[in-house]
Amino acid sequence: MNLRGPKAKISRRLGIAVTQKVQKILDRRAYPPGQHGPTTRNPEPKSVYGKQLREKQRLRAQYNVSEKQLRGYFQKAARSTQPTGEALVATLESRLDAVIYRAGFARSVFAARQYAAHGHFEVNGRRVSIPSMMLRPGDVVQLRQKSRECATFQDPRLEQQTPPEHLLVDRPEFKVTVQRKPSASEAPIVCNISMVVEFYSR
Repeated sequence: MNLRGPKAKISRRLGIAVTQKVQKILDRRAYPPGQHGPTTRNPEPKSVYGKQLREKQRLRAQYNVSEKQLRGYFQKAARSTQPTGEALVATLESRLDAVIYRAGFARSVFAARQYAAHGHFEVNGRRVSIPSMMLRPGDVVQLRQKSRECATFQDPRLEQQTPPEHLLVDRPEFKVTVQRKPSASEAPIVCNISMVVEFYSR
């Protein structure tokens, strides 16, 4: 199951903006949700476990993946020859919904997941509807011809997003080509990956 619930509430609890829209809310209320409003209590976790858990939850929220999925990705990364944290982020960035979001075809990873699930995109000329599909270097993702007239994909705010270097984006054709595997340093995420690795290595 993907992450559900009010995105503003999730963002305030984790201390990061999981979508561009909720950043304004965080600027006004930069404290955890609760009926008592801002209090003198320290919202920062005190224990090592609490800090590791928060970083893991931050990573989950920024990619909109379930706990089962993230644990599976970690186990796969732990078996690779790369550093575990680097391999974990590369795997998450290779998801279809993540590529759609990074390419600037969606305003959030939550929207990208919905677009992928509804079959708006093709991968190498074939229609797909699996947001978690893993892409490899050379794969081409393109918006279907019938979907290009949708107002959602004509939003001028999408053009303001800058795609990472590992993706080659052709905006007029609504096409993105995966040039190579992404590195952890290229992923614009707010998370201490080493703490996530420590959490799952317990």
